[in-house]
Amino acid sequence: MTDIPRRAVSRTAKLAALPLGFAGRTVLGVGKRVTGLASEVISNEIQQRTAEQLFSVLGQLKGGAMKFGQALSVFEAALPEEVAAPYRQALTKLQEAAPPLPAATVHKVLAEQLGPDWRSYFLEFDDKPAAAASIGQVHRAVWKTDIPVAPAGRRRATKARSGAAAQAESTPAGRPVAVKVQYPGAGPALLSDLKQLSRLGAMFRAIQPGLDIKPLLSELRERISEELDYQLEAESQRAFAAAYADDPEIFVPGVVASAPQVLVTDWVEGKPLSQIINSGTEAERDQAGRLMATLHFSAPMRAGLLHADPHPGNFRLLPDGRLGVIDFGAVARLPGGHPEPIGRLVRLALAGEADAVVAGLREEGFIRVENPIDAQAVLDFLMPILQPLSVEEFRFTRAWLRVEAARIANPRSPAYQLGRQLNLPPSYMLIHRVTLGSIGVLCQLEAKAPYRGIVERWLPGFAPVP
Repeated sequence: MTDIPRRAVSRTAKLAALPLGFAGRTVLGVGKRVTGLASEVISNEIQQRTAEQLFSVLGQLKGGAMKFGQALSVFEAALPEEVAAPYRQALTKLQEAAPPLPAATVHKVLAEQLGPDWRSYFLEFDDKPAAAASIGQVHRAVWKTDIPVAPAGRRRATKARSGAAAQAESTPAGRPVAVKVQYPGAGPALLSDLKQLSRLGAMFRAIQPGLDIKPLLSELRERISEELDYQLEAESQRAFAAAYADDPEIFVPGVVASAPQVLVTDWVEGKPLSQIINSGTEAERDQAGRLMATLHFSAPMRAGLLHADPHPGNFRLLPDGRLGVIDFGAVARLPGGHPEPIGRLVRLALAGEADAVVAGLREEGFIRVENPIDAQAVLDFLMPILQPLSVEEFRFTRAWLRVEAARIANPRSPAYQLGRQLNLPPSYMLIHRVTLGSIGVLCQLEAKAPYRGIVERWLPGFAPVP
């Protein structure tokens, strides 16, 4: 048995064992009924033990478990602190301590993807990975500057635009690059992990009732083929780099070369957002939050794309104050920018136009045509969520998100009952998930910024037509 299948069997066994451990603890916690929020459902001890077991296992895994953990990580700000703490520890493992591929395996992938003479393209290549991702790992290297175009047949390469080149600080000796190498067998491992994770819905409901992981897992499964294609990712990254070339606020590294399972881009040096969340200054937090919101709302209009993986590991605050953005495997294609109805309906809601909001939501499919609904109740449901856009400046906080999560997830809450009458059209699902994820990161940062002004500038329909 090779190393890769052996790891896959071990991973599957660990995931499969989780529901059994949860069932045992549930029996020990007899007498509790699932009628409200987590603190009312299960004792803190059982809730915390469930979280610790789940997140400790996720923290040991790659593949779909790692991708799922990263996607869900942006919502940890909504969890009680005693539950969120083990989650954050597991995510640190996911991002910093995943077992690396052996150097020989890395070299084999590079030879298959870039050709047997792959070493001739680099002045230096560090066999020790600088970072681990869900489907691949990143190595630091130095690309020869006298190879501006890739050899034919294996990959494509481009000269960096001026902004990317300046950040990478190329010298006559070479160009600092990040080389992302996909794990062999990553596709089947992802599908296997996500299938196993679909069994864990009860565990997540124990940690936070109202948290439904099935739509997230379904979306991850649908997007696997795109994320496994590094040449498709390279095309998306080139589009972002072109849109933000020489931008004073957003930096996107240039693509140097690409193959189906290897991607070479300019190296990005900066402070990871995870570090800023843990120990950054208030100024750093506010700057990072403002720039994340700017990227989220401006990218569809500028690049025709939405960065769809907003977890902190994909962002860096650069020494010059710009936001460095990496990993473009997950994007939403929005050639016309964000859908205009989003901005228009938010503006109408803030203006108190309840009937117009309901009419617009019904037209877009958020409310089924045959469903009668109280317009004022819909407005009451939306207004707390829209609070950040009702003022000139707003500070996102974990406390704010916990209140909103409790309001929407408590089965005895009017907001919960009204939410069950609303529908999420498939065309809005990815935008909705990415927007919620971005809000989760802003709450982790506890960032204050003029979010209303950012939305007025970039969200179609939000500013009234003069």
